[in-house]
Amino acid sequence: MTFRIHLASQSPRRRQLLDQIGVRHELLLPGDDEDAEALEAVLPDEAALDYVQRVTLAKLEAARLRLARRALAPLPILCADTTVALDGRILGKPADAAEAREMLTALSGREHQVLTAVALAWPLPDARAPLLRLSRSTVRFAPIGPERIAAYVASGEPMGKAGAYAIQSGAAAWIEHIAGSYSGIMGLPLFETAGLLREAGATV
Repeated sequence: MTFRIHLASQSPRRRQLLDQIGVRHELLLPGDDEDAEALEAVLPDEAALDYVQRVTLAKLEAARLRLARRALAPLPILCADTTVALDGRILGKPADAAEAREMLTALSGREHQVLTAVALAWPLPDARAPLLRLSRSTVRFAPIGPERIAAYVASGEPMGKAGAYAIQSGAAAWIEHIAGSYSGIMGLPLFETAGLLREAGATV
């Protein structure tokens, strides 16, 4: 029997990355009755490492409850979250163009960290603890002029992206160096994800 999972993510990049390693998946997205954005609120004085793991597990639990309510096929559920950290400050998804410009200006000419947590759980009422893995990468941006930042923000690309950029977009032209996982920076670290899926019984 072919191994399949539910993917609890709206990110087309995560779907693309699962396709890349041949993992069949079905989307398990929040309904109109769920406030998915509220799960991403940062707690006071929360460290980026704690934040990304907490949010991933919270999204995973919400997806398990969603699956039970909808009575869908009882497949394992995969969930992930990515955050960008600069000098300990969490740079989430910009609320508007002004915040996107501010984030990119802060990242210009600097190194920052990209943290992606990925987790897998079995459908309720399975009592097994979720499996969680973490990818940590470092990205260094060259100095970026205000005109280039303004053009990138005007393209709309920063919206919905942690740190206001996507590595697979035009922002790649600013990246001098990365250390870590390219797929993790995209939003789904394939090495860690494959390890979780093998623990769940997949051949990846």
